[in-house]
Amino acid sequence: MTATSASLDHWRIVHVEGFMGLVGPLLRSNQPEHKNLYGLQTNEIHKNPIGIVHGGVITSLLDQVIAIEAWNAADRKPTVTVQMDTRFLGAAKAGDFLETQVKIRHSTRTLMFVDADVTCGDTLVATATAVMKISNSTGRTND
Repeated sequence: MTATSASLDHWRIVHVEGFMGLVGPLLRSNQPEHKNLYGLQTNEIHKNPIGIVHGGVITSLLDQVIAIEAWNAADRKPTVTVQMDTRFLGAAKAGDFLETQVKIRHSTRTLMFVDADVTCGDTLVATATAVMKISNSTGRTND
């Protein structure tokens, strides 16, 4: 599925510094019923040598949106990825619009367990489960 300018009316750019800024721009739905839905319009720079979207692009997208949702769920305390397991179930090609849905499955005082899916239209491209560490007030990630 390739996004059109009309369909992009329902998205806003999430300004992310660092590496993800090179991959993106990262988009977020501006529809209230889809507040944890993110998007990435792929192009030729995202493909691997066999012409499909590189797995590193997909895992970077997953890691970034999981971190944003964990950060929001932790009252904007810093969170870091402890572990992320990714399963590639399909493929996307350059030009496809990828959507990522995130769900916080469980949270404790210091850890969050998060699930996410990447889809292209009706096709499930990848899923991930992650464990996120919530940083304490000193900025250190270990208690």
